[in-house]
Amino acid sequence: MKIIKLPRMDIKEIREALTNEKLCRIAFIEDNFPYISPFQYVNIENTLYFHFTNYGKKKKILEKNRNVCVYIEHFEKDLSQYFFISIQGELILLDDSKEKTLVIQKILEEARKQFSINFLTAHGFDKDKGWDTFKKENLLIYKLKEVGEPIGLKSL
Repeated sequence: MKIIKLPRMDIKEIREALTNEKLCRIAFIEDNFPYISPFQYVNIENTLYFHFTNYGKKKKILEKNRNVCVYIEHFEKDLSQYFFISIQGELILLDDSKEKTLVIQKILEEARKQFSINFLTAHGFDKDKGWDTFKKENLLIYKLKEVGEPIGLKSL
């Protein structure tokens, strides 16, 4: 049997995909097993940012280990075209208020364009209070500090 390997995406293709996609999965390291959860992300100047709630399993794991793997994929329904990207890194809590404000605005802008109001519950907010509840203070915003180069594979 002949082995067929998927072609690698170059860095330009990866960066373009990270700009176009809006959802990812993050694998956290908990003891001996990964814990995977979906996230909205924004890409600002080739840095990925995420909003975390102040509670829950992901937050508890992150307090012990900030090393993660971010996974982004895209595929056509018939799988005629697809790609996936894997990025290992460390999640860093933002404390710069100017950077944090910019990220929150971008997350809100992207969410309003891409998702229904029901998506607010994924961020831990009451959908009946509307998108502006996202602007509340003390949001936890993390950025991914990449370790090594991202790996992207695509369809032939």
